[in-house]
Amino acid sequence: MNTYIHERAEWPVLEYDENSLRDALTRLHRALGRMFGKLDILGFDVRNDLLLRAVSDEIVTSSEIEGETLNRSSVRSSIAKRLDLMTAGLSDTYADHYTEGVVEMALDATQNFSKPVTDERLFGWHNALFPTGRSGIRRITTGAYRNDEVAVVSGAVGKEKIHYEAPAPGRVPYEMKRFLSWLEAKQSIDPYIKAGIAHLWFEAIHPFDDGNGRIGRAIAALLLARAENSPMRYFSLSSQLLKERKQYYDELESATAYSGDIGRWISWFLGVVERAVEASEEELGAATRKAALFTQLRKNALSERQIFILNQLVEGFEGKMTTAKWAKLCKCSHDTALRDIDDLVIKGVLTRSPKGGRSTSYEIASY
Repeated sequence: MNTYIHERAEWPVLEYDENSLRDALTRLHRALGRMFGKLDILGFDVRNDLLLRAVSDEIVTSSEIEGETLNRSSVRSSIAKRLDLMTAGLSDTYADHYTEGVVEMALDATQNFSKPVTDERLFGWHNALFPTGRSGIRRITTGAYRNDEVAVVSGAVGKEKIHYEAPAPGRVPYEMKRFLSWLEAKQSIDPYIKAGIAHLWFEAIHPFDDGNGRIGRAIAALLLARAENSPMRYFSLSSQLLKERKQYYDELESATAYSGDIGRWISWFLGVVERAVEASEEELGAATRKAALFTQLRKNALSERQIFILNQLVEGFEGKMTTAKWAKLCKCSHDTALRDIDDLVIKGVLTRSPKGGRSTSYEIASY
């Protein structure tokens, strides 16, 4: 029979050697210093573009970790409207009720980071994640803590492997009361360590029927915003967790085992945050190049269609841009798309591939 961290007599006391985390903390704070130093010399528009990119990535990838795919353009459009971010080439894509709910939850966590986390606030997040009261075709309890047993299971039917069994539902309100009291208490813990502990502790309780991973990552994002005393998110924790998803689950499983020593988990979590920050430095370069491109293009009279497609190409459009793809994306005729493209080729913004005919593709000349 498996035993779990919440079954320890000492629970919820969690043990770790702070001295062993000094190197990891030092590396993380150095990475943060480099990132904020580069941000300080960037223009307002570039920072806005990077903010929009990082927040979009956080929302999309947190859902993707759970196997759910969101429309990135819809997410970006919803975020831009809510944060009043006007960036070049942003499409006015309709966001459905579910996407709006996910965006609302994520932004409440970071934009209102100083507000206390309460039962009611978490229930609001949960309702936003499951506006129909269903997870897929399964009806679940929403806007309230679970009433059923929960186990984290993998494998085919009949060959299931139980990775973790959460506390009994009758314990959940009491466990959450202790967790939220600790979360809001003033402590001498490094705020990045606290974010790691909070994510693990919340996942150990697993208080909801579904959505625990996304809400747990939102809590971590809230604490990272508190650590920086800023709602401006320039790196995405969930993007890095998605890249390391298997190890993420392995580390959670290991940390929720019986021992109660979570030093390995915290060290790994700090490393993930550091790697997320380092990845954002690459995004800084891309955002700077994009800003330079659109600054240059302001000298030319470009249509909304041209700006939209150029934005897609800068963002890393998958595959090759052809006249047919241009027409489909812009919902215009083939002839209109060809005129748009020819205009940009003449202006030196786009280059044409050597191949002719229908296989002709285009890319940005330089930026």
